[in-house]
Amino acid sequence: MNFELDPGHVAFRKEVRTFMRDNVPPDLARRAYIGGHPPLIEDYRRWQRILHDRGWGAPHWPVEHGGTGWSPMQKHIFNEELYRADALDYGWQGTRMIGPVLIAFGSEAQKRRFLPPMLSGEEYWCQGFSEPNAGSDLASLRTRAERIGSDWVINGQKIWTSDAQYADWGFFLVRTDPTVKPQRGISLLLVPMNIPGIRVRPIESLNGGHELNEVFLDNVRVPAENLVGEPGQGWTYAKYLLEKERTASAYLYQNKRELEKAKEIARAETVGGCQLIDTPEFARKVARIEADLLALEWSVLRILSEERNTHDAGAVVSALKIRGSEMQQRVAQLQIDALGPRALRTFEHGDQGATDGTPLWPSHVSGRTAQFLHLRAATIYGGAREIQKNIIARRAFGL
Repeated sequence: MNFELDPGHVAFRKEVRTFMRDNVPPDLARRAYIGGHPPLIEDYRRWQRILHDRGWGAPHWPVEHGGTGWSPMQKHIFNEELYRADALDYGWQGTRMIGPVLIAFGSEAQKRRFLPPMLSGEEYWCQGFSEPNAGSDLASLRTRAERIGSDWVINGQKIWTSDAQYADWGFFLVRTDPTVKPQRGISLLLVPMNIPGIRVRPIESLNGGHELNEVFLDNVRVPAENLVGEPGQGWTYAKYLLEKERTASAYLYQNKRELEKAKEIARAETVGGCQLIDTPEFARKVARIEADLLALEWSVLRILSEERNTHDAGAVVSALKIRGSEMQQRVAQLQIDALGPRALRTFEHGDQGATDGTPLWPSHVSGRTAQFLHLRAATIYGGAREIQKNIIARRAFGL
């Protein structure tokens, strides 16, 4: 394989890097560096508007809906530079998840109504999939929707719903036909989050953040036209949603940036008058992670180059998810190791930058312990590691 960038890609990287340098607001970049959970919703809206004004609001969308028409390698370069600049990734639940589903399966009226404000950052979305007894086994979900007149009436509960307290809209998997095979009785509904019957209850995370929520739906009425596609096809749309961005599950760009942060910390911290990064023991830790991260990157590049693969695509996605989430935890642990005793202090959530720049608590300390605690769940959310291994066993090896 030859993954050397051609001159056109080199010029494109320069263009993107210049844009990031000139347009990422410093206060937003600092908050992104610290890594609060959840990030400030206004930061997301603000940054999405900046990208939208440049025509880069959703590079992965088709051109006719506001996409860029970039090649896979250009998208790869763009994401590298996005994280390198400590800019925010797009609102995942919107442009990354429900947006492509609406483009593929939504009605023309839904596309006209929802895609433009999603692209410009005016409307923010949340995802209502998991339930208390239906997480990895999503097909067993119990939230139901009944067609009454011109409305769907929803009753049930969702859990682990990220950013529900901020969202303008949510896309919810609901059971519309309990008489058929579980996967065939599920539909996808678009639900405004400010209507009667919706109650959001926060779940405080280990790091003190409030990103996750429970969502209770009690006789929530939405118009029939808020159904995406056909009744009973929600399972198909959910699989499309989760498989659309095949390489996203590797968390490649986040892992690369976080490794650079670990190195920055190790250059600032000293042991016996020597920079920590120059000590043999820490250098070995860095080298092991760099080697494994490079292997992960090449796996992603193989997919982007559409290299022929004998394995099932679902199994490949699961393998990337396992390696990417484990890498997140390893890199976070490396940052904690580099901080040493400083890592024992955690900051009040939302105020992690209050002591930036003091000799005892320099700027590279803020947010690292909170991020480490948050990422203990990386091998659970988005599909638990054990479930991913079962998928690989079944779809790659027929076990």
